[in-house]
Amino acid sequence: MDNQRILLWAALGFLLLQVWTSWRIDYGPRPEPVVTENQPNQQQGQPGVTAPSIDQSGINQAATASNNDLPTPVANGEQAVAQVDDGSPAGENVVVTTDTFEVTLSTRGGDINVVKLLQYPTSLETPDDPFVLMSNSNAEYFVAQSGLQSVGGDAPNHHAIYQVEKTQYNLGDQDELRVPMVWQAENGVTVIKTFVFQRDRYLINVEYDIQNNTGAALSFNQYRQLRRKPITDDETQSFIYTYIGGVVSTDQDPYQKIDFDDFDDAGNQTSTKGGWAAIIEHYFLGAWIPGQEETNSIYTMSRDQRYIIGLQSEAIQVPAGGTGSLQSGFFVGPKIQDRMKAVAPKLDLTVDYGFLSVIAKPIFWLLNKIHSIVGNWGWAIVGVTMCIKLIFYKLSEASYRSMARMRKLQPQLASLKERHGDDRAKMGQATMDLYKKEKVNPLGGCLPIMVQIPVFISLYWVLLESVELRQAPWILWIQDLSLKDKFYVLPLIMGITMFIQQKLNPAPVDPIQAKVFMAMPFVFTIFFAFFPAGLVLYWVVNNTLSIAQQYYITRHVLAEK
Repeated sequence: MDNQRILLWAALGFLLLQVWTSWRIDYGPRPEPVVTENQPNQQQGQPGVTAPSIDQSGINQAATASNNDLPTPVANGEQAVAQVDDGSPAGENVVVTTDTFEVTLSTRGGDINVVKLLQYPTSLETPDDPFVLMSNSNAEYFVAQSGLQSVGGDAPNHHAIYQVEKTQYNLGDQDELRVPMVWQAENGVTVIKTFVFQRDRYLINVEYDIQNNTGAALSFNQYRQLRRKPITDDETQSFIYTYIGGVVSTDQDPYQKIDFDDFDDAGNQTSTKGGWAAIIEHYFLGAWIPGQEETNSIYTMSRDQRYIIGLQSEAIQVPAGGTGSLQSGFFVGPKIQDRMKAVAPKLDLTVDYGFLSVIAKPIFWLLNKIHSIVGNWGWAIVGVTMCIKLIFYKLSEASYRSMARMRKLQPQLASLKERHGDDRAKMGQATMDLYKKEKVNPLGGCLPIMVQIPVFISLYWVLLESVELRQAPWILWIQDLSLKDKFYVLPLIMGITMFIQQKLNPAPVDPIQAKVFMAMPFVFTIFFAFFPAGLVLYWVVNNTLSIAQQYYITRHVLAEK
């Protein structure tokens, strides 16, 4: 009987089951998003919705489109009916290049239509091809929109056309770059929408300067939203769980996931002070971040086969002949925890370690510290694994001592099996008597393994969630620790180390159980063949260290006594 080993295999099996279940939940077949033709806040008889068409260049054109993709404008805390957009021509592209990304803005609404991350290539084979995180093309549609609303007056929403001085901007040697867009209404309202870019930052600040040259006071509120296409099969990763969907942070719940299928749920509408709203994927995200003293309504909806999540601010009053201002931040880029912490509270939670975050965060801190010394994420994984094994050395020693004692009893257990045959009651009683006589506790190795399982799972999530491992090389043919080993060498070594561990452990008396355990290394080798190389590297190092420790204890420590 080898309960401690059964627990270990059960834990590994449970981990794989969780991976598969989560993968099915997030990447299984999804229904098409519901397209709502009439909003509750629309007036009776309001024109229907015509889905925006996209020409060959990928620029949105809205012909006779209504504002059914906007929240209802607010004034003095009261809701009113959104104005109908009469359909405007497509805007011009304004390309902004900084040291971190290349952003394409549109003069139509000031939309952020394209974001290319210059420091993150699409693949190692194309190092000069930057990863496209946002795009307004049909295939990869993911854009950021923002605008103003006003009750009783005109305001530039994301259908409005702005005027610009030029269509090319480059940060160059500057530390800050400002890109202004101007919108003017016939009634005398002028709005300057300015995008502010800074060196070595993934945060874009959006500022509105409002000039009310009319003869009456006007109220304005701003909204910001992200619009994304449905998930497709080519975005999934076999056997690996990575969440793609909406996330919001409120003063009631610092981190709440909203699946795309739930975007039409009215229960998603909530009011909060501060917070943020985002759409995240494996390593990257886009997040609208309001002022943390500002009160906003967070909303979700699905329109025209697109998912929308956004924030709507309270209205401000701009007196006649006076001015007003509104601003927001938009973080778009890699999920680097230190950078996200500096931008907004709780934004770093988008690196989701699940319920084991309390363990995973110190592990990532250690991984990061070791990397700062060795300069290689592969060797940093090796270093973290060695540190964890060192911390649990005594616990592992107790487990391996128990296994070694059990191994010495194998001949006697085999004799009991032969003597009592299929009489389970007698076999069980004789086995317990033998354990008592030899002062062996068959559960002696359970506690050490149970304590280590949360640490192992936490490290699994750290290695899976960390963008730092994306395209990070180790040695020789392992040039991307976030991808599977294309030659399957690491999974094969991992299977061999599992097999060696089994040989060091006491074999089960039951022949059927013994055959099952013998098949385990082959089964897990197949599973791990599709796992990222960084995860497999951890298991290879962990198994190798375990073999060395178990061999030493079995052959030397017990022999000396």
